[in-house]
Amino acid sequence: MSMKFVIKNSLRKTKSFLRRAFASKEIWRPLLEADSVRWSEAKIRAKGGAKVLMATSLGGYDNGTILESSLAVSLTLRGAEVHVLLCDKALPACQMAKLSKIEPCRFASQGPADICDSCINSGTAIYEPLGLPIHTYSQHLGLPEMGFAHSVAQTISIDKIGSYLFEGLAVGEHAQAGALRYFARGDLNGEPNAEIILRRYLDASLRTVFTVRALLRQQRFDVVCFHHGIYVPQGLIGEVCRQEGVRVVNSNPAYRKQTFIFSHDDTYHHTMIGEPTSVWEYIPWTQEQVKRTMDYLKSRWYGTNDWIWFHVRPLQDIESIQKATGVDFSRDTVCLLTSVMWDAQLHYSSNAFGSMLEWVHTTIDHYARRPQTQLVIRVHPAEVSGAVPSRQLMVDEIARRFPVLPANVFVIGPESDISTYALAERCRATLIYNTKTGIELAAQGIPVVVAGEAWIRGKGFSIDVVDKADYGRLLDTLPTERMLPADVERARKYAYHFFFRRMINLPFISSPAKFEFEIDVKSLSDLGPGVHKGLDVVCDGILKGTSFVQDE
Repeated sequence: MSMKFVIKNSLRKTKSFLRRAFASKEIWRPLLEADSVRWSEAKIRAKGGAKVLMATSLGGYDNGTILESSLAVSLTLRGAEVHVLLCDKALPACQMAKLSKIEPCRFASQGPADICDSCINSGTAIYEPLGLPIHTYSQHLGLPEMGFAHSVAQTISIDKIGSYLFEGLAVGEHAQAGALRYFARGDLNGEPNAEIILRRYLDASLRTVFTVRALLRQQRFDVVCFHHGIYVPQGLIGEVCRQEGVRVVNSNPAYRKQTFIFSHDDTYHHTMIGEPTSVWEYIPWTQEQVKRTMDYLKSRWYGTNDWIWFHVRPLQDIESIQKATGVDFSRDTVCLLTSVMWDAQLHYSSNAFGSMLEWVHTTIDHYARRPQTQLVIRVHPAEVSGAVPSRQLMVDEIARRFPVLPANVFVIGPESDISTYALAERCRATLIYNTKTGIELAAQGIPVVVAGEAWIRGKGFSIDVVDKADYGRLLDTLPTERMLPADVERARKYAYHFFFRRMINLPFISSPAKFEFEIDVKSLSDLGPGVHKGLDVVCDGILKGTSFVQDE
């Protein structure tokens, strides 16, 4: 990499950061000053209304503050009394800590101190102009609680942290997920500072529990809203709310441009799995919806309608793919799609394997004994092009276990421009652990075997694995025929539900660059009732508990 490129890239990132920081500080103040009377009256009317806590916590997490400050304004205009929760340097570890921002030795010795000032300043700058009550962690966290959290974090056996429960709360699970996210790995093996940093996340998790519990008991909120619903501190906020009997609403950016996915009670990583099929299987189904669904799924090959994508020019020509990989698609071929190993490391009772890596190894072992069928492993491109590039690469893990691959097993690395969709189309079946791509492939009529917690599990059109023995028996039946027409229709109906009904359009939030968001609101009226259908659906869901489904 040339120094010229490094400087240019650094300048681009600096300009992008300054632009976003400026936008965050200025977006609400001029808007509210231009309509100060209406805003003041709205806040007065909201007193005594439904009490909502925007538990943003991480003021420097722009994707959270952009959406949640917009919702704070929108809900106030609808008569809700909105409060805000921000961390004020109270946590010794959190989701804001990335290895690219704080190297492990420094993080282990002093925590996230390097980014704390900018985080609290950013959150305060965007929320203070609203004039809504702002609560901080330190206001609700006493010395005895901090001492207890530190003591537990330092004395518990390292191998018990992941399963550690505090008064029935899965504190250890979220602490471990936070540490894995920081290291961008599926495990912490070989990381010199891993134990110290994991203990920091456990300390932070317990502090979050004490903070949120005290605030909820003092204020008695009707509903608490925040992004993700996992990691630290968001995962613990949700744990405490559920235990205290306070409704939870979680959110996350969705795939389609200007859309978000919302869920009641828990992170969408969990709720989408347990969502009743009755929510979508009986919706009216027309040829227009079929066309819209399939047109959109085709657009995902290129990412033209999405604000989350991984390839600019995907390689789709099958002859070129064969030449690049050595795969002979005239033979029976099965495709395996991986996910990023560190992402959303939560416990799911439906998993047939202890980890995705164990599943991959087991699958290779199986096809090593079946040379007549080819296995093509497509490693997820987000390993190298995601917001948090992985430091534990699937290619390396496979090579460690299989220095020489069986002749019928092929691995396509994350950096490859080979289209996952074009590849899967030429295979007789696809094996997945938890990738959402399974939704799209099933809608194309490609049989999908689910070994993990993918959202299509239990929806009636995938082949769901129960345990390891069941998985082996299923693999013995592959390759199989294409899906039955009735199952394909069911898969397409679910794809429509997922991509068009669950992904709620909020057109006043745009993305000028990948993984960045901005607010485009010209007046308070833009966020009032009846202007944006998607916003009405979201606000009704928050205030009334109605479903987060946008029927168009």
